[in-house]
Amino acid sequence: MHPLLNPGLGLIFWTFLAFIVVLIILKKFAWKPILSTLKERETSIAESIASADKLKAEMAQLQSDNEVLLAKAREERALLIKEAKETKDRIINEAKEQAKVEANKIIVDAQVAIQNQKMAALTEVKNQVGTLVVEVATKVLQRELSDKSSQEQFISDLTSKVKLN
Repeated sequence: MHPLLNPGLGLIFWTFLAFIVVLIILKKFAWKPILSTLKERETSIAESIASADKLKAEMAQLQSDNEVLLAKAREERALLIKEAKETKDRIINEAKEQAKVEANKIIVDAQVAIQNQKMAALTEVKNQVGTLVVEVATKVLQRELSDKSSQEQFISDLTSKVKLN
């Protein structure tokens, strides 16, 4: 049989002794740094997880705050739009009212002007009629006052020549 398949007691002893020496050397020099490095890594991972959870909570809070701000901004926008529409309607109504007032004023002024022109025309007609009457009277007086039939003929001729509208 082969010696490795059937080891002797001495080979087992020396292998065991070599294992213990390597174990002591590893324990003294390698395990503490390896364990401390693993512990640091575990702490670092735990801190990273805690930091990620904290950031996740902060992000959730920021998202919540953003949603609140967005809702508030929408409300303010709606209010501003409503106020703008009300202001627009008010300005349009004021402009309409002012236009009505101006139109009424123009109509009244036109009616007054028409009335004044009518009165001036009537006054002018009355003055012309008065002038015609005076002219007729002057012409009648210039004629002989003794002849009554000729006076009546003359007055009827003058009245037929004068046309009043």
